[in-house]
Amino acid sequence: MPLNLQPLDPPRFNTDMTTEISNLIGYPAAFLTTVAFVPQAWKSWRTRDLTGISLPMYALFTMGVALWLAYGITIGSMPIIVANTITFLLAFMVLWLKIMDLRAGTD
Repeated sequence: MPLNLQPLDPPRFNTDMTTEISNLIGYPAAFLTTVAFVPQAWKSWRTRDLTGISLPMYALFTMGVALWLAYGITIGSMPIIVANTITFLLAFMVLWLKIMDLRAGTD
């Protein structure tokens, strides 16, 4: 007896409800991950002590955030766009301070 395997139809969701729930999860997640980054950026700006900051890590991190921002823009997700815009600016500031620190020879 041959098996008649048919592809399954994808589940159908109420798109309004799915969007609402995803935003209820997305905005707090975006807020928390962005706010978590503020103390490091503030300390780096205030003290200009960047000895514990890894240039390769911050360069990769900043590029990754830029890609998340681009992704958010392409799918039109405001939580991703807002969070990654703010995080990109903060990360870029720390990265820029680190590069300036290395050029000055203080690190």
